[in-house]
Amino acid sequence: QVGEELKAAWSQQVGQLQEMGCRKGLLHSDVQRAGEQLESFKTRVMQFCSPSAASSTGKTVTEQQVIEKVRQISDENQQSHERENILQKELSSRLTKEKEVSADIEVFKNSLQKLQ
Repeated sequence: QVGEELKAAWSQQVGQLQEMGCRKGLLHSDVQRAGEQLESFKTRVMQFCSPSAASSTGKTVTEQQVIEKVRQISDENQQSHERENILQKELSSRLTKEKEVSADIEVFKNSLQKLQ
């Protein structure tokens, strides 16, 4: 009876080890696929951000290159927003001045008409 229990326990252990081996193989495959997807994503990002830099075929794009390019685009975007805000304020100021001048012209016209 002890021998049969040992055989059953041994079979169970062997089965678990085989299952773990299969899982390990699947995990390895998943990791490899994720790595390939990351490389593809980095290349696409670089192609989008800087087509000339990514056009050199056969070269692997490093994560640092992608990070630097994304950071550069982010900085340019922020500068663009700041410039847009400045221009918006200038436009608003000019419109206010234009309204004031228009009002002054109306007053001047009315005064001129009264004088005539």
